[in-house]
Amino acid sequence: MSRPTISEVSALLADLADLRTRGSGSRAELMNRKADLLERIAAARPDDAEAAEVAAAARARADELTAQD
Repeated sequence: MSRPTISEVSALLADLADLRTRGSGSRAELMNRKADLLERIAAARPDDAEAAEVAAAARARADELTAQD
């Protein structure tokens, strides 16, 4: 699993901003993308327990949103 690129993070942030300002996009899809990026960051830093916790929390929230759709 590779670390996310700056362009991937930038694209997610732009899409999150669009969701907040215009209401465009799917919250579940965006949260899944966020969780994926955080999981990749955590995988690249296996010694960072906090990164793993944040990634796990993001995945749990993404799963909740996906189940609601």
